[in-house]
Amino acid sequence: MKTRIVIRTRFEAVHQYEDCPIKGVEYLKYPHRHMFYVEVKFAVTHDNREIEFLTMKAKIDKYLLENYDKKFLFSKSCEMIAENILNEFKAAFVSVFEDDENGAEVYGDIIALY
Repeated sequence: MKTRIVIRTRFEAVHQYEDCPIKGVEYLKYPHRHMFYVEVKFAVTHDNREIEFLTMKAKIDKYLLENYDKKFLFSKSCEMIAENILNEFKAAFVSVFEDDENGAEVYGDIIALY
């Protein structure tokens, strides 16, 4: 059995897909706002709060506030944001969704997940 703890949070920011080559969604080239929903998973080795949820959520929220919340992210994608969070916290998994609808997932230690 593999166990992971899960932290969920969100932040508001503006970004754009400046070089968007896709017909029908050209408006993405221009700055637009989203609520970004974030889920971070950490592999743990036992079932008695190896990582405290509240402490880790506070660390993640602080990082998001300092680096992303209410900022203009230029052409930073969900994939890029998720990878940055994954690397910053040495997580097993991070997902970032725009408006809790569409987004990206990145995986750290695949062995830890399966």
